[in-house]
Amino acid sequence: MFTKILIANRGEIAVRVIRACREMGVATVAVYSDLDRDALHTRLADEAYSLGGETAAESYLNTEAILSAIDRSGSDAVHPGYGFFSENADFARAVTERGVTFIGPPPEAIEIMGDKISARLAAEKVGVLGVPGTTEFITNPQQVQAFGNQHGYPLAIKAAFGGGGRGMKVVTEESAIEDAIESAQREAMAYFARDEIYMERYLTAPRHIEIQVLADAYGNAVYLGERDCSAQRRHQKLIEEAPAPDLPDDVRTAMGEAAVVVALSCGYTNAGTVEFLYEDGVFHYLEMNTRLQVEHPVTELVTGIDLVEQQIRIASGEPLSFSQDDIAMSGHAIEVRINAEDPTAGAFLPSPGRIQALRVPDGFGIRFDGGYEAGDEVSQHYDNLVGKLIVWGRDRDVAIRRTLRALADFDIQGVATTIPADIAILEHPDFSAVAHSTKWVEETLDLSDVTASIGASTANDDDATTTMRREISVEVDGRRFAVTMWVPQDSQPAGSTSRPRAKRSSGGKPQDDGQVTVPMQGTIVKVLVSVGDLVTAGDPLCVLEAMKMENNVSASKTGTITEVLVGLGDSVGAGDVVVVIN
Repeated sequence: MFTKILIANRGEIAVRVIRACREMGVATVAVYSDLDRDALHTRLADEAYSLGGETAAESYLNTEAILSAIDRSGSDAVHPGYGFFSENADFARAVTERGVTFIGPPPEAIEIMGDKISARLAAEKVGVLGVPGTTEFITNPQQVQAFGNQHGYPLAIKAAFGGGGRGMKVVTEESAIEDAIESAQREAMAYFARDEIYMERYLTAPRHIEIQVLADAYGNAVYLGERDCSAQRRHQKLIEEAPAPDLPDDVRTAMGEAAVVVALSCGYTNAGTVEFLYEDGVFHYLEMNTRLQVEHPVTELVTGIDLVEQQIRIASGEPLSFSQDDIAMSGHAIEVRINAEDPTAGAFLPSPGRIQALRVPDGFGIRFDGGYEAGDEVSQHYDNLVGKLIVWGRDRDVAIRRTLRALADFDIQGVATTIPADIAILEHPDFSAVAHSTKWVEETLDLSDVTASIGASTANDDDATTTMRREISVEVDGRRFAVTMWVPQDSQPAGSTSRPRAKRSSGGKPQDDGQVTVPMQGTIVKVLVSVGDLVTAGDPLCVLEAMKMENNVSASKTGTITEVLVGLGDSVGAGDVVVVIN
């Protein structure tokens, strides 16, 4: 067994792994960006090392900084969590070449399955067929046009080295191809540090079913039932449940057996998930995620198996202690993702900010996996998952009712969350009747009356002290050391070094006078207009990235562009004016 595990991640999943390690008597090492220096995962770990930087690219995707933390801490294993480097074969190989164990599949398996194109080919070789798609990377719009002409629209452009809906864009017509390619590549690079993309047909009303697998280094592999993840928006899951309801037993078994065959075909070890789309009684292979899934807790609640513990045991060389016949399901579990997003009228706009108050529900069958506590800041630079509410019931109806009760007890102030939309989903008769699909939230569910309250205002947070970085020299027993300190901004002396603040445009003016403002804090990743351009109300003016999601900022009225106040890479805050229309 390992003595010290470094968690190369942040937020909820880092906290989850730290707690599992603590139960197993294994020491933990956290890594953190400048913005996360006081984050919950750093407070819980036995040790914590700075990666520097603010954005993911500067910190959690900085290979050399993480490898340095591994060396300095003396860690003998690395858990990648999900996202970031969890499906990056180069990172896994860099870790193992140091004589440190990567808690995940071998780099060779990641290369096969982490690349969604080679994964399609590998699955086809063992008779597991997917949705019609390409087996080469997209390099120009003409490839997409040809595919659309052959297979029709809509089609999906997807990140080849990612998952979770990140870097995925749906194209409904030929004119949208170029913008979709650019947007998919930007998101893929921001979240996975790889921008290769591919395409496939986009089914009209499928259910998203995935199979959890475990495989050890001795040829043993099992599947731990399935999860239904069909309640989604923007291809991001909102609610997951296990087992998948209203699924014929023969389909359930066939999916599970297919998942094991796919895993064994690529020499897979550790935990992984094989995803399928199910429509009209037929299932299609979608992809394999070579990592732990966000929604793994629902499987844990119905099987009684701690998946993170199993990951660590398998990586340390232990064989699986159970076989397929030993696995039994009990009851029904539902997971609700609590995201810092404002679902008002179905917009789901990112809502970064400081969590002023947080009271999580409790009671029989209720679990909360969180990455924040009251007083913590949800940054626009990272994923917006605050935590996950996981509820067990003896059957699906009980689980739904218990989840609704728990959501009613949930109190979070300072940021808007998806809770009102989650309640609307769970209360809807279509959800109860399993009449929903991956398109249902966006195409059928009426969220026009849904509103979200931020609660306590963070606009003038007198309790929150703004700090800045200072480099100073100190002497200890006559020896000089260079020390980095974070001090209140007001205490900065003249001439000291500080991190520059991003330039902001003026804000706070209404849009009906032609001043177009942004609804949230974020970064401008594309400017689509210039001074003198004619625009129509609703036309996109620029693209704002917040919490790894891209959002179009649109014209509030028809007219001529008289001012463009932002450029590529500019940071903006909620209410800032970005464009003026006359």
